[in-house]
Amino acid sequence: MTDTPNDLLRQAALDYHRFPKPGKLEVRATKPLANGRDLARAYSPGVAEACIEIKADPDTARDYTSRGNLVAVVSNGSAVLGLGNIGALASKPVMEGKAVLFKKFASIDCFDIEIDEPDPEKLADIVCALEPTFGAINLEDIKAPDCFIVEKICRERMNIPVFHDDQHGTAIVVGAAATNALRVAGKNIEDIKVVSTGGGAAGIACLNMLLKLGLKRENVWLCDIDGLVYQGRESQMTPQKAEYAQGTNAATLDDVIEGADLFLGLSGPRVLTPEMVSKMAARPIIFALANPAPEILPDLARAVAPDAIIATGRSDFPNQVNNVLCFPFIFRGALDVGATEINDEMQIACIEGIAALARATSSAEAAAVYHGERLTFGADYLIPKPFDPRLISVVASAVARAAMETGVATRPLDDMDAYRRKLDGSVFKSALLMRPVFQAAATAARRIVFAEGEDERVLRAAQAILEETPEQPILIGRPEVIESRCERFGLTIRPERDFPIVNPENDPRYRDYWSTYHELMARKGVTPDLAKAIMRTNTTAIGAVMVHRDEADSLICGTFGQFLWHLNYVTQVLGTGGLHPVGALSMMILEDGPLFIADTQVHAEPSPEQIAETAMGAARHVRRFGLEPNVALCAHSSFGNLDSDTGRRMRAALEVLDAAPRDFSYEGEMNVDAALDPELRERIYPGSRMQGAANVLLFPNSDAASGVRNILKMKGAGLEVGPILIGMGNRAHVVTPAITARGLLNMAAIAGTPVAHYG
Repeated sequence: MTDTPNDLLRQAALDYHRFPKPGKLEVRATKPLANGRDLARAYSPGVAEACIEIKADPDTARDYTSRGNLVAVVSNGSAVLGLGNIGALASKPVMEGKAVLFKKFASIDCFDIEIDEPDPEKLADIVCALEPTFGAINLEDIKAPDCFIVEKICRERMNIPVFHDDQHGTAIVVGAAATNALRVAGKNIEDIKVVSTGGGAAGIACLNMLLKLGLKRENVWLCDIDGLVYQGRESQMTPQKAEYAQGTNAATLDDVIEGADLFLGLSGPRVLTPEMVSKMAARPIIFALANPAPEILPDLARAVAPDAIIATGRSDFPNQVNNVLCFPFIFRGALDVGATEINDEMQIACIEGIAALARATSSAEAAAVYHGERLTFGADYLIPKPFDPRLISVVASAVARAAMETGVATRPLDDMDAYRRKLDGSVFKSALLMRPVFQAAATAARRIVFAEGEDERVLRAAQAILEETPEQPILIGRPEVIESRCERFGLTIRPERDFPIVNPENDPRYRDYWSTYHELMARKGVTPDLAKAIMRTNTTAIGAVMVHRDEADSLICGTFGQFLWHLNYVTQVLGTGGLHPVGALSMMILEDGPLFIADTQVHAEPSPEQIAETAMGAARHVRRFGLEPNVALCAHSSFGNLDSDTGRRMRAALEVLDAAPRDFSYEGEMNVDAALDPELRERIYPGSRMQGAANVLLFPNSDAASGVRNILKMKGAGLEVGPILIGMGNRAHVVTPAITARGLLNMAAIAGTPVAHYG
């Protein structure tokens, strides 16, 4: 018997949870426990010092324990999404998953706590007793109306944020989607009629939030399984539903849907029919959020209302209303300012941040994750995608600011700009290290020409350059291709209006360019006809000629093709006046800091003089990042213990460096482990001139350097900035095809710093 797709999907999901070890979480220590000294500090007697401090001042628990970054996801499993009342134990995979999302999206540590207690007041008592352990509580999958009771008691008794995500998380994302849907539809929230199905926790919370955003209560019609909620109705009623009672007579959804501007569905499948949609107002907004089967499928709704604006709870349709857009980041902001609660103002700030982000240009990182999808603000893109890395800085900072402004922050921030930079650094690993480079680049508006101007990564980098720096990108490419791709990728920039272009097929400077190239290369076998052909087809050569003619300050090329092929044309045109390629330097951003690798590209087997020159150039560039260079000359031998070719060349390079005073630390030759482990190095060669771990590893051949760089990249250990071309006076940089749009932005900042800024 052949397995069906559903069988295969089910087994894959089970295997995911079971292998290579059961579950989705584990606990990892943040401090070493390698010897007796560590043990004495971590436990007895050293731990007593932290306990004494916390006893004297409870606020210091945030300084000496993980409490300030620890959230509890608490459930009794009475209302698990799509599964119902399955009990506390069966809900554990869901709660573990929620904990993983906290860690993935906001770097918040999380314990999932499943409590076998159906009584809401007793459940609240248990949750309140957990306050010493956690910085915040996320209530999850507790049935209505019990969830209202639990949250109310906990919020009243606890002095930390308590947030029922099924209510408020859903309401926040619905609020953001509604804000933008109304903007697209050209409607005002004060004027619209809303018909909602589902009187549970999420449905009521969404309506409450829409009221806070300006919706009028008299314009809300709430229906449930028994039809319209009206005054005097007794069946299936709760105090929360009664707040939205309309009229005194029974009615059905079909009776009240006419003229509705917004349908808000948090109920069940096929509740809304195409006939009902046809009765709605022009340009209807339909939020069919039941999962996995929505109240109406988008194609059925559009069959009768082609201009409908539709959101669902599913990822296979546009506009997925997903709580992960909210909860990690609202908790991040709340924890970082020591908020005592998550109030209305913080929730509205969250809504505004999410909505504004969708209206901004989509990020290159999100576009890479959602390849092929059009991420341009409009009817099919009302809210950002969950993997948009900008969410954390935009939303968490807005929440933190709101907490401070409303007086619920116990640890207010002094510098919001620094806080946002820190948040950016948590997702863009290069952000903090690149800051000195961006600051230096901001002092001079340099012109950066990109050879591969039609590439999506280049276009996204150009958009970011124009938004974030004073630099002027110049793109080489066909204008109609660049125009159409900017439109397709949802970019707001346009050729000629926002940045100049060079069209290889038809540019008025063509004669000047080929004449210049021929003049430079006439005695190197290049005929006028060949020069003409190269200036029509070789964008790297065109860019180099532009820099030579002072029509651009620096060239970036290499997003496709082989490094040395590009370097050949860069050297031909720009290798004058003492400039020549010395080496390629890659900065690898690791968990414990940056590590620079050289020479990864230029010299296959460098001479001692070339190695020494690379060391000097690398030291100059390392200082651009606000770091002091510590250069290790690496080889198979350590301090002369092997008579190998690489060892001999490194020893000779050391002699070249020693021949004149140097303003940076260097040592060699040595193995990589000795370079990175000062204690090992001291045992091998006591009294070494280098102090601490090396931050520059200089190798005797490009195979070794490139291999180390690629291992760090492919194993997820390091993010690369570079390669930085040493020796060309910052007039050109050759990147590699693996570079990302953010990598190009980083390289533009490096290219955008005049040489005088870094020696």
